[in-house]
Amino acid sequence: MAETKREIERKYDAGAGQGLPDLRGVAGVADVIDKGVADLDAVYYDTPDQRLAAAAITLRRRTGGSDAGWHLKLPVSLADGVRDEVQAPLSDDVPPALTGLVRARVRDTPLVPLMRLRSARAVRHLVDASGTLLAEVSVDDVRAQRLHDGSATAAWTELEVELAEGTAPTLLDKVEKRLNKAGVSRAKSTSKLARALAETADPTGSERPARPPAPGTDDSAGTHVLAYLHAQREALVAMDPAVRQDLPDSVHQMRVATRRLRSAFKTYRKILDRNVTDPLGEELKWLAGELGVDRDREVLTERLTAALADVPRTLRLGPVRARLRIWSIAGRTGSRRKTVAVLDSARYLALLDAVDALLADPPLREAAAAPAGNALPKAVLKDFDRLAARVDQALALAPGEERDLAMHEARKAAKRARYAGEAAKPALGKPAKRFAKRMKAVQSVLGEHQDSVVAREALRNLAIQAHAAGESAYTWGLLYGREEAAAADRERELPGVWARAAAPKVRGALGG
Repeated sequence: MAETKREIERKYDAGAGQGLPDLRGVAGVADVIDKGVADLDAVYYDTPDQRLAAAAITLRRRTGGSDAGWHLKLPVSLADGVRDEVQAPLSDDVPPALTGLVRARVRDTPLVPLMRLRSARAVRHLVDASGTLLAEVSVDDVRAQRLHDGSATAAWTELEVELAEGTAPTLLDKVEKRLNKAGVSRAKSTSKLARALAETADPTGSERPARPPAPGTDDSAGTHVLAYLHAQREALVAMDPAVRQDLPDSVHQMRVATRRLRSAFKTYRKILDRNVTDPLGEELKWLAGELGVDRDREVLTERLTAALADVPRTLRLGPVRARLRIWSIAGRTGSRRKTVAVLDSARYLALLDAVDALLADPPLREAAAAPAGNALPKAVLKDFDRLAARVDQALALAPGEERDLAMHEARKAAKRARYAGEAAKPALGKPAKRFAKRMKAVQSVLGEHQDSVVAREALRNLAIQAHAAGESAYTWGLLYGREEAAAADRERELPGVWARAAAPKVRGALGG
C-alpha cells in the first residue's frame, strides 16, 4: 500500500569532513539531538533515456535507515524544495502503485536500474524547548556509481534540512542564514540523483535526459504558439499522477490542459496544419469527456450540498442529506474507477505519444513565419467574432430549453476566446491579458447558467428517487425553483457583461 507525504527540504554543498555549525538558538531551536549514523543503499530507476530525470522525478529502492522501501518523489515546487514522496514497502520489483504514477512519463518503456547511491548519513534533530521536532538535519557522505555505460563513479558530501510536519517554512530561511555564515552554500543540484548523473555523465554529452524539443526563440507566430502547446503538454502530463492519487482539483486542472490544447489547435488553424491537429483534437475531446465524468459529478455535488445547507431546517423534509450522500457516492465510485482505467488505456498513451510527435515535428503552415504581433491578433479576433454571433443568438431566444442550449454553446465559445487571449499574452502583452479577463467574465456568467441547468436535471432525478422511496420530494422541488431563479438572474446579467466585453476598445487594443 503506497503512502504519500509532503516533503519540504533544502540541500547544501558541504566540504568533506565539514562539521555542522551550532544551530541552537535559531528560530526557536532549543537543542540539537544527535541521532547517530545510518548506512543507506539506494538504487535509482529510470528509462534508458532518463525520462524521469528530465522531469525532476526520482524513483528509488532503498535499504537501511528508518524508511527502507520504494520512494517516488514528484516535484511540487523545485524552487521551494517541495516534493511529494510516495512510499511503498520493500520488494524486488517496482510496485505497480508507483509504475502507474509515472506511466504518463515512461509510457511503455521499461524502468531499469540507473544509478546506485550509498550514503553514510549523520542525522540530527532540531527540537524546541518542549522537545517537539522542528526539522531533521543530515550530513551525507555520498558515493555514486552508474550501473551501466562504464560504471562511472563520483563522491561528495552534502547537507539536508527537512522540515517536520507542522513547522513553518520560515525556519529554513533562518537555518540557511546560519549555514551561510559557516561557509555552507545552497546545492546547485535539486537532488542527489541529478548531481550523480551530472558528475558521472559521458563528457561527450551523448547521454542526456530526454526532453521534448523546445520551441524556437524568435518572435514568429509559430514560435509563440508552439511555446504555448509545450506548456499545456507539460501541464497535462504533470497532472496525471495527481489525478491517480485523487488530489484536490487535479481532474479539473488536467481537463483544462486538454481543452487548452484543443482550443489552440482550432484558434491557430492558419498556423498549424489541420490535417494533423484535427484528429489529435478529437482525441483530446475524448479525454476531456472521460475526465469530465469525474469532475462534473464533483462540482455538482459541491453545488447541491451548499444549496441544501442554505435551506432552513424546517424546510428539509425527509432524509435529504442521506439521499444526496448516497447519490453522490454512487456516481463517484463508478466514475473514479473509469477515470483511472482511462489513464491506463492504450488510447490515452497513444494520445500522449501523438502530442509529443507533433511537438517534435510541428506541422507549421506558411503563416507560422509571420510576426506574432500580426498573426495572433487576427486569430484571437476570429474567435471573438464567433463568440459574438453565439451570444447574439442566445439573447434573441425566449427563455427555455432552446435558449439554455444556445447559452451553453456561447459558453464554449467564450472559453475558447479566453484561451486564445491567454495563449497570445506572451506576444501581445497587456491587450491580450485584458481581453482574456473580459472573456473570462463572459464565460463565468454563462458557466454559472449552465451549472444551474445541470443542477436542475440532477434535482429532478433526486426528486423522482425520493418519491419512489416514499419520501417527500418537497425540498428537491424547492431547490429546483431556486436554480430556475438563479438561471434567470444570469440571463438578465449577460447583456451588461457582454456589452462591456464587446466594447470597441477591446477589439481596437488587439488591432481589430
